Amino acid sequence: MERTIATLSPLAPWAMHAEDTRGRRYPEPAHPYRSDYARDRDRIIHSRAFRRLEAKTQVFTTRYSDHFRNRLTHTLEVAQIARTVAAALGLNTELAEALALVHDIGHPPFGHAGERKLDELMRARGGHFNHNLHALRIVEHFEQRYLDFPGLNLTFEVREGIIKHSRDYSEAEFPQLREYLLDLRPPLEAQLIDWVDEIAYNTADIDDALEAGLLDLTVLCDEVSFFGALYAPVDAAHPDAREKLKFNEALKQVLDFLATDLIESTQRRALSSGVSSAEDVRQAPRRLAGFSDEAKTQNAALKRFLFAHIYNHPAITEDRDRSVECLEELFVYYLAKPDSMPPSYEGFARTESRHVIVCDYIAGMTDQFLLRQHREHFGRPSM
Repeated sequence: MERTIATLSPLAPWAMHAEDTRGRRYPEPAHPYRSDYARDRDRIIHSRAFRRLEAKTQVFTTRYSDHFRNRLTHTLEVAQIARTVAAALGLNTELAEALALVHDIGHPPFGHAGERKLDELMRARGGHFNHNLHALRIVEHFEQRYLDFPGLNLTFEVREGIIKHSRDYSEAEFPQLREYLLDLRPPLEAQLIDWVDEIAYNTADIDDALEAGLLDLTVLCDEVSFFGALYAPVDAAHPDAREKLKFNEALKQVLDFLATDLIESTQRRALSSGVSSAEDVRQAPRRLAGFSDEAKTQNAALKRFLFAHIYNHPAITEDRDRSVECLEELFVYYLAKPDSMPPSYEGFARTESRHVIVCDYIAGMTDQFLLRQHREHFGRPSM
């Protein structure tokens, strides 16, 4: 069945217009030829936290290949899908791109395992760790590039999207976030990010798993019938082709299906809801971006397969568990030893709880820098 997407004007009624921004924390004059959201995008790209993503694990380390996604290449793939989806929906592509590029800069070393360990360590001390909230701290405090203000001085909508793109927060639990309109939905450009993130990492992780030799294509086709139904006709049409190229074609169709469904489903919800402005999107009783029920089912099947066969594979968990143990030992070391962190972090620790600043410091490390610090302080191999 052929699917079509209605042609939209360059900016749909529900798009976020840069001229309607709630502005920056520290006012700045307008740029002569870049919108506020384009400037935010550029500031993010030029930040140190963005560059560090190159040396942070996505899922697979370079133990077996240099071709695996890292946190930076994953982010670029998210940005590419976000631009495509936002453009098809008539949304503000510069805002969507800025949000995609910034969405993971708060991730600590060693992927989600590192995030879970930092959260565990913080909760034992009455706190918590969330990579989105840490990303906000980075752009507001830790990036120091300008004479006139701390942080990157991003627009309200980008700062709001950093924390709200994937979940809602209650003011009672997070009073420090009250300025971010916690009782309202974020713009559609922000609502898209969590969905395009899922599209990017589910398809990429399947691809990297095959590259790592951890993926049995027959099992994938059997357990994820959606993938199998796409692979079968490709295989039948090209019986003598390399298996990897046939896999690539089927995976490309998976990505296209999910992205197209996200566009169509979000457009249907926006039209049926009657929203006619970005402010209407904020006032909607629920978020409007998302998959159809069919695509949710197919996407969930991919995720189940990845958890069952890839994420907990011994080849991955062996490296991950050793690395996370190093993270924990360093956390305890910095917490107990005054003046063990760089002077700037020690300065922060004089005005905030030390465990919070230790967490900030470790979360900003790349994988290899953390392991080098572990070797330096503990005098034994970390891997």
